[in-house]
Amino acid sequence: EGAADPRRLAVRGGSAGGWTAAASLVNTDRYACATILFPVLDLDGWSTEGTHDFESQYLESLIGPAAEVPERYRERAPINGTDRLTAPFLLLQGLDDLVCPPAQCDRFLAAIEGRGVPHAYITFEGEGHGFRRAETLIRALEAELSLYVQTFGIDRSDVPPLELGK
Repeated sequence: EGAADPRRLAVRGGSAGGWTAAASLVNTDRYACATILFPVLDLDGWSTEGTHDFESQYLESLIGPAAEVPERYRERAPINGTDRLTAPFLLLQGLDDLVCPPAQCDRFLAAIEGRGVPHAYITFEGEGHGFRRAETLIRALEAELSLYVQTFGIDRSDVPPLELGK
């Protein structure tokens, strides 16, 4: 409807919400930036080799059987839309995540390499799916705040800059 100014909108989410944030960035130009936490980025890889048994059939109820609708998995996976990604983003990942393994983030970042998309990738040793330690939560929130300060041009000299690579 045009009620919100896309230059002042951010999207954020973790796990399936991380998929939502990443999918939003590759499928729309509604957001100025995103924070993507321990996300599902590669639907094919996640459902076949990238998660533990408990979660492995989760996508079948949401998308359908992969063998019957493989095109849906390709269309809806953020990793397959990186050519449309232009907005800056922060990607946060626990290195011990068994639900959404870091390998998905590595493949996503490899797909945007050299495209000039501003981003930061911060990993946390000893963290799994969802962050638990106070120092991790503080670092993640400070980085997220810095992304928003930079993206939205907020005058906050007390917020350390987040280095955004391209």
